[in-house]
Amino acid sequence: MRDLSFENVEIKIGEFVMGDKELLKIIGKEEAKTVRDVVEKAVKEEKKKGVRPHILDFRHWDMLLLERFEPIYAPMLDFCNLCTMGPCDLSFNKEGACGIDLKTQKARIVALACSIGASAHATHGRHLLEEMIEEFGEDHPIDLGLEVDVKTPNISLVLGIEPKTLGDLREVASYIEQEITRVLHTIHTGQEESYLDYESKALHVSMIDHVGMELADIVQISCLGYPKGDPDAPLIESGIGVLDLEKPVILVIGHNVVPARYIDDYLKERDLDDLVVVAGICCTAIDTTRYDPKAKIVGSLSYQLRMIRQGFADVVVVDEQCIRADLLRECSKAGIPLFTTSEASARGCPDLTHEDADKIVEKIVSGEIKGALIRDYEKLAKVVVKTAFKIKRRKKGIDVNVEEEVKKCVACGRCVDNCPHSLPIDTAMKRAKEGDYTMLKELDETCIACGRCEQVCHRNVRIVDVIMRCGEVRKSKIRAGRGPVKDSEIRKVGQPIVMGTIPGVIAPVGCPNYPKARRELVEIIEEFLKRKYIVVTTGCHAMDLGLESDLYERYGGDFDAGCLVNIGSCVANSHISGAVIKIAKIFAQRDILGNYVEIADYILNRVGAVGLAWGAMSQKAASIATGFNRLGVPVVASPHCLKYRRGYVGKFWKREKWWVYDIKTKRKVYVEPCPDALLVCAETKEEAIVLLARLCFRPADTYLGRQIKLTHYLELGKKYLGCYPDDWHLFVRTEQDLPIKMRDELLKILEEEHGWKIDWDKKRIVEGPIRKYDPGFNPTIVKEVYEKYAGEKTE
Repeated sequence: MRDLSFENVEIKIGEFVMGDKELLKIIGKEEAKTVRDVVEKAVKEEKKKGVRPHILDFRHWDMLLLERFEPIYAPMLDFCNLCTMGPCDLSFNKEGACGIDLKTQKARIVALACSIGASAHATHGRHLLEEMIEEFGEDHPIDLGLEVDVKTPNISLVLGIEPKTLGDLREVASYIEQEITRVLHTIHTGQEESYLDYESKALHVSMIDHVGMELADIVQISCLGYPKGDPDAPLIESGIGVLDLEKPVILVIGHNVVPARYIDDYLKERDLDDLVVVAGICCTAIDTTRYDPKAKIVGSLSYQLRMIRQGFADVVVVDEQCIRADLLRECSKAGIPLFTTSEASARGCPDLTHEDADKIVEKIVSGEIKGALIRDYEKLAKVVVKTAFKIKRRKKGIDVNVEEEVKKCVACGRCVDNCPHSLPIDTAMKRAKEGDYTMLKELDETCIACGRCEQVCHRNVRIVDVIMRCGEVRKSKIRAGRGPVKDSEIRKVGQPIVMGTIPGVIAPVGCPNYPKARRELVEIIEEFLKRKYIVVTTGCHAMDLGLESDLYERYGGDFDAGCLVNIGSCVANSHISGAVIKIAKIFAQRDILGNYVEIADYILNRVGAVGLAWGAMSQKAASIATGFNRLGVPVVASPHCLKYRRGYVGKFWKREKWWVYDIKTKRKVYVEPCPDALLVCAETKEEAIVLLARLCFRPADTYLGRQIKLTHYLELGKKYLGCYPDDWHLFVRTEQDLPIKMRDELLKILEEEHGWKIDWDKKRIVEGPIRKYDPGFNPTIVKEVYEKYAGEKTE
């Protein structure tokens, strides 16, 4: 027998298809066995490595989406000022000095915004990962509970791996950082000239953002004892009204729970947790209460000035993301010391990380310094708690005489012109002068306390302070962030969602930059809860739903019809995208490892899930929404989202764009235009409600499912628009789709207003734009079509 040596031989594995007989023709039996062993081992090693999708690998899928859902750009900023050759006027078909046109420039800015958002989550995830590895070790297992076997759906879908330990996630973090850098590189002057390619890059980096969010939250859950898919997670007290102001109040703001966790542990170890209130704003609040249910949630990011100016906090601790850029100034005015903990948010404070803790406390209490940067969390906890006890009640916040401030106002209207919501502040002030403060109280429902009105007031009226003191001090409850959707829940609801008998999944996941009052979000969501949609929420929307209502107390926390599920903080959005991926994995038995395009196609055509960003502010909101879009999940946004510059809207009258492949017949078939948009803004609450119902339609709906969805769509149109939506007939395939109780009425409308032919004896549609096969299409297996499309456009 010849000696087979594989030294200095490189084996590159694609797909090993040679059988034993073919091998035996080339070499002997023993040699064939040896070769096969080596190759099979190499195949296994390759599978362990997974895949690392390049920036262009899913470009063909993006182009398919962008062909159907054409980017529509908002008319904002018709110039470019990103390089020294600018500013360049790009209006009226003009080009910049580098040759870029307006449409491409807008797509470029969208890609930049999505890159910024993805980098925020990626850096946060890397911080968490390295902190937890240092404390728990690389071999610490990824543990999301006994009923979560598919632990990393986003990571598995994109990278084709199933990480088991914290150490396995380092490779994932490195890949995320690499891809963000790749996309940022393309934004440099003199790169792309195609707006579609910039959109593809925005979609790519936003997909990467969902991978980064998943990494961050599974690290937290695995190490910090968070709820693991618990539908009965504890109810947390929220609102300024729940604070015991007789105790020192430590206010934590931002998105990184680690500093707050050290403070919480320090208090518990010294039996001080009942003597101090730890309260939070924004996602740090949610994640702190996931760690310790005794902590309090003050509110969403719009509550920062409220807490500080009214003197409710004794000490403020900030970490990173979604923090006001004037907090040190505001805290100094109110006599509140501020501690910052992140290199991303040093705020001009001296770095006292290596200073003695007692000396830091002395400098703060004496007023020598207004704030400090401390990156040693153990030292931070000691300093913050000692400072809180020493400084308690020394400050009173900013005193405001409401009557005197109101008298200053001359109703010039500058405040209204500069308010993001154009609130009628001048009218409210005028009525207050007459003794009627009702309108100022109503403004507190809408005001996000941004302070832009005060910046332009030439009479220096303290408008925000006046509005806040006229508002109510709220007190409510929110369910703690429960973490991932369990596999067992997916097994229960996967079929009803795909078939349409559960009419849809609504995911409110935005910021508190609402077009009107916060109460609008509650009204939208309660409408869908009553109609047995699944509602799953995160972040600021999750907090405001609790702050403005008792929905968490009235509706269960299961991932099921008619339930309200708080998944967690911003990074927990990955569990929502993960849930729709798991429907394809668990219900449809699709392989998700490195199989992004097939799963996204499945979700687009079968899973009736829709996101809602009824307030969106930061770049993270842009990347979260765009990541959902690449996965085939539409998003409805508020009017403010036009400032992101772009929407993805389909044109239903272009019939040639609305087709799918029928997997049974292997033929191309034209379908109804659903969903008819991937990212679209609604002008009003009423329009948003109707849009959400429409975007839950999917081509794969069964007749019963379409009946249910059409019933809700028609009823909501009648309720909120005063008539049936004018496009409802586009979603009727046969008479079986029509709701039984409305069938006669709807058949009559189809005949009289849309020219359909009806057999009234049988109450059947004889002729109409019913789904039909393309007669000129050559039957092709779906997999082969995808392979062909990746290389050249399929006609």
